[in-house]
Amino acid sequence: MSLEDPQDQRGAQEGELVGVTDEGVDYDALEALLGDHVIGRESHVNAEAFVIRPDEVQDVLFALRDEAGFDHCSAVTAQEYEDRYESIYHLKKYDDPTQEVGVVVPTSKRAPRSQSAEPVYRTADWHEREAYDLIGIDYDEHPDLRRILLPETWQGHPMGLDYNQDQPQVVTFESHTNPLAEDQEDDESDTMFINIGPHHPATHGVLHLKTVLDGEQVADVKPDIGYLHRCEEQMAQSGKYRKEIMPYPDRWDYSSAGILNEWSYARAAEDLADLEVPEYAQVIRTMAAELSRMAGHMLAVGTFALDVYGDFTAIFQYAFRDREKILNLLEDLTGQRLMFNYLRLGGVAWDLPEPREEYFDKIRDFLDELPATVEEYHNLLSSNEIFQIRCVDTGVLEPDVAKSHGATGPVARGSGIDYDLRRDDPYGYYPELDWNVITEDGCDNYARVLCRLQEVEQSARIIEQCVDLLAEWPEEDREIQSNVPRTLRPDEDAEIYRAVEAAKGELGIYIRSDGTDKPARFKIRSPCFSNLQTLPEMAEGEYVPDMVASLGSLDIILGEVDR
Repeated sequence: MSLEDPQDQRGAQEGELVGVTDEGVDYDALEALLGDHVIGRESHVNAEAFVIRPDEVQDVLFALRDEAGFDHCSAVTAQEYEDRYESIYHLKKYDDPTQEVGVVVPTSKRAPRSQSAEPVYRTADWHEREAYDLIGIDYDEHPDLRRILLPETWQGHPMGLDYNQDQPQVVTFESHTNPLAEDQEDDESDTMFINIGPHHPATHGVLHLKTVLDGEQVADVKPDIGYLHRCEEQMAQSGKYRKEIMPYPDRWDYSSAGILNEWSYARAAEDLADLEVPEYAQVIRTMAAELSRMAGHMLAVGTFALDVYGDFTAIFQYAFRDREKILNLLEDLTGQRLMFNYLRLGGVAWDLPEPREEYFDKIRDFLDELPATVEEYHNLLSSNEIFQIRCVDTGVLEPDVAKSHGATGPVARGSGIDYDLRRDDPYGYYPELDWNVITEDGCDNYARVLCRLQEVEQSARIIEQCVDLLAEWPEEDREIQSNVPRTLRPDEDAEIYRAVEAAKGELGIYIRSDGTDKPARFKIRSPCFSNLQTLPEMAEGEYVPDMVASLGSLDIILGEVDR
């Protein structure tokens, strides 16, 4: 892996933070820091968690952020028990995501109200709206608490224990009236309200942007999501751990990144059930995951070129040509081109295709062509004067803003944030390989594209090393799966949050077990969901075409945003 050590980059102030030791997090010191705010303590598989009162959320989170350095609110999980509601704030550090802590906020069944975390972490805005929408928890002091995935007229909360699935849902015509009705017009204002999407090629799916223009500049933009919501979490909670959940992750980020999605579930479930993965299977997983990452980045680069200067014949077609080559390799391995369903808990579904040497030759041929291909992209794209005018110094996302919004992946690394879970929270075979984490300091649309192009080259380095390892692996040691029980029943009330570095960023899974063969709670932390929250920060004050470029640079997939 890269010789860069993220722990060496923390700065002098890290030593002054509460609860930081050479061995990791000192949870006793954190408990002392929080004092009387703590009313209980839980041991989750990934980290300790402190139980606090629902009216003291901001005091606790400000202390953990400012005095203990937990600057990354990775996810917010809401759930309902028989006797209470509960919100869990999963906190990490951008400098070292292995340092984790949970903040558990129980509320009563009669009045599920909790203080909002949005003043501490801006990313909590959307996360808490989702919790309100699907579970039914109210968050006091939230700046805009309303439904986010379902229509405002929806009755009930679909992931609540007493939700009636058979009740009729009626969306009244009045809810779609013109927002610029006469009684809302202002003769002294030059602003104009326009709808961009939800069905528009530049929105990368069914995304609705409620946009207010002042002349040609964006005065305000509010992403309106939920048009593609399928309640994937509820479907996962209805499936058994061992085989029934794994087909679903492919359908979140359906841009070819399915192996990465599958790995997010596999990592969480394997750690929850204490399952080992053979080293040989880890190498195969790593190789397949990087092929998926390359395919996702090719799609991102091609569609972005189409967004910013309408280049359909060159970059878009070239990117799809190279993506097709990758999909051919993944199809040979998995039998599928998009919905792979290749990973299994404890390993992979089957070994490499035969004859192995022929398959390795196909991969090596592709990798041999790649340097010239990437150089071609730079000549046609990053060196293009029109592309540079459209992208340099537009869609600026400062590092502190990106962190507060929970941005990860190329969106964060394009703002100079050196954060990559493959290196910083190692899993798979990544620690044994030589590669680098790519960052750019431009903080703009151009920097994010450069990150993806360079990450393709780093993925190629990883794949090449994996192929060499697999080619020399002794036949008698090619174990593709560990011995996994026919029925998995993790310990009752065991809880875990685990994440992988997907093509778009941190893709995390929270699972709570109730001792049965199905999860009691299954929460998906989508990188696209968090990254899309940054769009208003990037677009306000820019021109309309710059907003389109900023949206394209986020590389969102609505199937993962809405889930």
